[in-house]
Amino acid sequence: MKYVLFFAMFFLAFSCKSQDTSTTSKDNISQIIRDTFTIISVQNPKSHISIDSFETATSKNRKQSSNETHHIWNDLLKAYVSEDGQVDYSGFKKNHTKLLEYFKVLEDYFTESQLNKNEKLAYWINAYNAFTIDLILRHYPIKSIKDIKNPWDQRLWKLKNTWYSLNDIEHTILRKMQEPRIHFAIVCASVSCPNLQNEAFQSSILDKQLTIATTSFLSDTSKNKIEKNHLELSKIFQWFSKDFKQNGGLIDFLNQYVPFEISEKATKRFKTYNWNLNEL
Repeated sequence: MKYVLFFAMFFLAFSCKSQDTSTTSKDNISQIIRDTFTIISVQNPKSHISIDSFETATSKNRKQSSNETHHIWNDLLKAYVSEDGQVDYSGFKKNHTKLLEYFKVLEDYFTESQLNKNEKLAYWINAYNAFTIDLILRHYPIKSIKDIKNPWDQRLWKLKNTWYSLNDIEHTILRKMQEPRIHFAIVCASVSCPNLQNEAFQSSILDKQLTIATTSFLSDTSKNKIEKNHLELSKIFQWFSKDFKQNGGLIDFLNQYVPFEISEKATKRFKTYNWNLNEL
């Protein structure tokens, strides 16, 4: 029986490393191993081998794989994005092939059904931002993303059998995950948009990264001016207003990320949005 377990685990490991193995076959092999654990536990109740240990190990390996998926993107961000979110597009342009290499990694890792929520969020946030950079590079040099015709509706990026636009990712995937902080993580390559973080989003530390992105955006007085009784806010809060009202109102959301209590009676206006390229 030990040999059966060994070979089952061997085939699972082999299948996970194969880029051409389908999700269905991986799931079948995983089920075989679960069945094997069940047989062992029934025939040998004193066995120290458990399905729980298997689940824990595979979950840990999946998270490690998820984080490793974005290391190329992380290296590019470190090289071409400043601490304050300004982008060296000319540098990116010179290393465009490396960015395209990352897209291949994204496609190889595209196993949506096997990802937990944080893994999905990190995957799609990173994909959105990388695709935005790619869109700019296809037309660079330009002064604004709005110089491109229908920039958010062009389906330019293929993952498996589906072509995606930026709007597809934002509205049909990310917003439906009910995490309003994504609006401070995904970027539009413009001065008034949230800063492009100079590190990739990772599932293992995603909550911390999203909180940092949110507090950083709110505290940037060029984009938001927040006082107890008066708010001058980014138009992001106007365009996606319902996303910030999932657990109360907008004031309730803001009060989670500012060091004082904003009055429910605070006056409010929205700032003019600067669409100029966020170029270093």
